[in-house]
This record gives sequence, structure tokens and C-alpha cells, in this order.
Amino acid sequence: MPTHHPIAIVGAGLGGLTLARVLHVNGIEAVVYDLDASPTARTQGGMLDIHEDSGQIALRAAGLYEQFRAIVHPGGEAVRVLDRHATVHMAQDEEHGRPEVDRGQLRDLLLGALPDGTVRWGAKVTGARPLGAGRHEVTLADGASFTTDLLVGADGAWSRIRPLVSDANPAYTGVTMVEVDLLDADARHPQSAAVVGGGMLFALGTGRGFLGHREADGSLHIYAVIKVAEDWASGVDFTDTAAAKAAVLEYFADWHDSLRALVVDADGSLVPRPIHALPVGHRWNRVPGVTLLGDAAHVMSPFAGEGANLAMLDGAELGQALAAHPADVEAALAVYESALFPRAEISAKASADNLVTCFRDDAPQGLLDQFAEHAN
Repeated sequence: MPTHHPIAIVGAGLGGLTLARVLHVNGIEAVVYDLDASPTARTQGGMLDIHEDSGQIALRAAGLYEQFRAIVHPGGEAVRVLDRHATVHMAQDEEHGRPEVDRGQLRDLLLGALPDGTVRWGAKVTGARPLGAGRHEVTLADGASFTTDLLVGADGAWSRIRPLVSDANPAYTGVTMVEVDLLDADARHPQSAAVVGGGMLFALGTGRGFLGHREADGSLHIYAVIKVAEDWASGVDFTDTAAAKAAVLEYFADWHDSLRALVVDADGSLVPRPIHALPVGHRWNRVPGVTLLGDAAHVMSPFAGEGANLAMLDGAELGQALAAHPADVEAALAVYESALFPRAEISAKASADNLVTCFRDDAPQGLLDQFAEHAN
């Protein structure tokens, strides 16, 4: 007979873990299933800026705000904006209420605040089906299954839970980001370290650019952004690092050598990441016993900087709604989704608009105009 859980969360990303933690703070038990073999099975990405009106609210609800402040990267809020000639158009070091933190450290903070055994690792969900009265059965790749009274899809852009509530699928945005790292940058890559600075770099041109962060460990985490066909990466042998670098650098042939060096001197493999997004305004009708959060609900391009913050806020607000309606899950879900949908629509539209703004013909002017507007 399948194991039964009152609340099951699929996905141990920041959103799913925030939900589990807020439920735990409120005395509500939940289990999290994740496909990774362990919490260290893969790296968790680069730096995140945690926003006052979303991610920080979630951390307060989770009772982890002070612990979060202890892992903030000093100086990480610095921003530099360059053009393709490496001309600096903006450089600011002041704090603006969005402290930077390493994504992996933030995830570890959330994991460490949960009871042992909350997360079931190595549990790849392959499908789910309704059983009636709001209950669902979830099947795993190893043939096991479990049932639950409340199923929460926190399993990212290609969610296995989303089909229970929506037939929408993410579409390619026209942009692919190629991820690279430069290790021990101050000692090994001083020119690149100077280009990126102490926080975040935007080096933008028409239809392409570089986004970068200085990591807490002294490395540089860089994304080369190019507007290419969705299948572009399939035509590049990314197992051949030299060939992959050459393929990326073709798009930056007339860029300053100090910017091209971000790829030329990169350490390790290059990783292509085609960027997909759900339709702006994605929502669904209330389906008993199931809901979504984070990228499963509203995956968008990263050009609004909201993805992780929204996922955490989703998790916190869902947890709080369930705590406020302990005897009525459907009421809790209705409250949660009534706030989720308009909030996600605003951010998704901003993300889509910013993708255009960042790479228009007069780049980086569009981004500079946005910074100037926000400063007034």
C-alpha cells in the first residue's frame, strides 16, 4: 500500500524548502521529494540578490532572517554597466536593500532548519494522478508511489505536477545563456576581476552581452548571453571546451578583449542554458488538493531578478495560508492563489520587457535609463 502524506512538496529548491520551513514553524508536518541523490549532488548556481518586498519577507516568515544576514556577501550589491567596448557607463557601490547571498548557502540554511528526514532524496517524480476528493497519487522513477491530501508542485520549469492544473508549457524566449566560471579571480584572472568589480556586471550590446557576479569564494560566475535559435546549443560540442569557447566568441568578435577574456580564460566546462518562460499572466482554475509555486507556476527569464525571490515568497505565503486555515485546505489555496497570480503576472511582464530593453540596438542605454528612473 502506498505511503500517505497529508502534505507533499515536489522539489527541494528555495521555494519548496521555504514552504516546508514555514509549515514547520507553524507546527505543520510536510515531506519534500527531490530527484537529486543528495543535497550536494550538484552546484546550486551563483549569487542572488534578496529583495526586501519578497525574499526577505519569506525569510522572516521562516524565522531565518538573522541567520540570512550572517551569510550576506559584503559589497555584493555593487553594480557596473559597460558597453561592448568595455567603456564604463555606471559604477555604484552603495547598498540598495538587496543584499547578495550565495544560492547554495541559502539553500543549506533552509535545509538545516528542517527536521531530519523532511527531504526524501533520489526520488524522481514521473507523474501524478487525481484520486478524487482532492487526494492525489504520485509515482516515482523507481516504481514506488505515495498518496497525499495536498500536493504542491515546486519542481521547476518542467514541472511534472503542472499538468494537473494547466496545459501551458514554457516557450523559448529567444535567448541562450552560456555559463562559465573563472576561479580565484584576483590571483589568476586579475583583468577579469577588475572588469566585474565587487558585485554584478552588465556588459551589454545589441542582441548579446555578459552578465556576471563576483562570488563569495572569490570566483567570477559569468553568463554569455546570445540571441540564437532554440537549437543552437545542439549544434555545438560542449564536451570540447575549446570548440565551445570558439562558438560563443563568434558572437563577440568585435567586443573588447577584456570582455572576450571572460570566455577565453574561463575555467572548466561551458554550460548552455536556453531560457524559457511561461506565458505572461499564466494562471489556472482552482483544482482541489493541488497547487504550484516558483518556476512551476511562473517560470520567467531572469531579467527582472525575481525568480528565486518570488519562489520563496510563494512558499512563505502558501505556508502561512495553510496555517491560517488548518481545517480548510481549499480556502487556504484560494487565498494563496489570489495573491500569487497578479504578483507573478507583474514580474513576468517586467522580465519579458527587460529582456528586450537590455539588448536593444542602443544597449546599454535601456538599462541605464532604468537605473536612473529607479534612483529618482
